[in-house]
Amino acid sequence: MEQQLAEWLEDGYVASFRTACLILGNRADAEEAVQDAYLRAWRFRDSLTAVPSIRPWLYRVVVNSCYSKLRREIPHRDRRAGDEPLAHVADGGAGPEVSAEQAEVAGTVLAALQQLPLSLRVPVVLRYYADLSERDIALAIGRRQGTVKSRLHEARRRLAADPALCALAGAGDAPRTEETGP
Repeated sequence: MEQQLAEWLEDGYVASFRTACLILGNRADAEEAVQDAYLRAWRFRDSLTAVPSIRPWLYRVVVNSCYSKLRREIPHRDRRAGDEPLAHVADGGAGPEVSAEQAEVAGTVLAALQQLPLSLRVPVVLRYYADLSERDIALAIGRRQGTVKSRLHEARRRLAADPALCALAGAGDAPRTEETGP
């Protein structure tokens, strides 16, 4: 199990950092949170014998580190001006127009994501950016799987109603909601 942890820590830094960026909305805070999470994970690696799966446990450590960072520091200061939560990495073969369009879409999605309350943002980040199953998200955030399902549903509903995301989809391609029907 210790070997698995060492491999994940080596291979999972980028995914952990991206997850923390999306939760915290700030690269510097995310870097500190991930470093704290990795130190905690390594310090408590002996508790892995009681864990059914290592990946959700590690994401729980990352998410808890982000929550700690939010409680400790962010309420006491303004967000850093001009700091983007996640740099968009364009495909090396893409032209400048495609890269600019991808950056615009990514920025719009990230802005909409940051508007979600933390209780909805974390499950969305873990599901769609970290690619965890609903079961693993439940383990990672310490909630029941039904709670995760309802939070994901509510987050998708709110994102579907976001005007900037609807504008990206185009007026004719606006997502259908339960209220508007098919």
